[in-house]
Amino acid sequence: MVSPFGQMGDHDMGPPWLIPMLRASYFIPCAVHGESNKSECNMFCLDCMGNAFCSYCLIYHRDHRVVQIRRSSYHNVVRVNEIQKYIDISCVQTYVINSAKIVFLNERPQPRPGKGVTNTCEICCRSLLDSFRFCSLGCKLGGMKRGDPDLTFALKLKQNRDPFFGGSESDESSTPKKIRRTHAFNRLMDGLSIYSSNNDGAESSGDDAATNISPATPPLFNHRNARRRKGIPHRAPF
Repeated sequence: MVSPFGQMGDHDMGPPWLIPMLRASYFIPCAVHGESNKSECNMFCLDCMGNAFCSYCLIYHRDHRVVQIRRSSYHNVVRVNEIQKYIDISCVQTYVINSAKIVFLNERPQPRPGKGVTNTCEICCRSLLDSFRFCSLGCKLGGMKRGDPDLTFALKLKQNRDPFFGGSESDESSTPKKIRRTHAFNRLMDGLSIYSSNNDGAESSGDDAATNISPATPPLFNHRNARRRKGIPHRAPF
């Protein structure tokens, strides 16, 4: 059964597939393709909200929203560019693993924070950077269950969207300014070249136009005379 996009679960605790995704068992042999290579269950369908499945089972989830679960330090993670399309992951610390940003699915308790740590996860006390409140999606869900009204998994519509180009505020900020200026400059120069060509065509025609367009003949240059050095001057005899 396909769930409606954006529908929230009970008590506004996130989409209905969030808790099943956090509780699913990953990296176990697939019950259908267990004898095949690379048949570990590391996929989750947000529409079916069932058990995890392997890559061979993707054929049964065509046109569904599927995310791939990965592992880091024996913990399940998901890439930011995959999950942030469906939920708001703000306040959750992200990490860079193999040149990709990831977030952890569930809490990772840390008994005693290291020395000098000033910020920890509000649920499991994991050391965090100062700008984050939780270390995983599950910990953010725990914070929402405590009744924090500022926390949500619902995506916010971006403001200042351009209705003509379909862009958003992030599209403009992610484009290098140098490229944008170069594109505008090229358009301006194209307009000037078209204007000048029209004026040339109106003022000159026939042989006169050909004469104006053809370049002037460069002067001849004698390299032999250029290399000859001037001799010592002699006075004329009386």
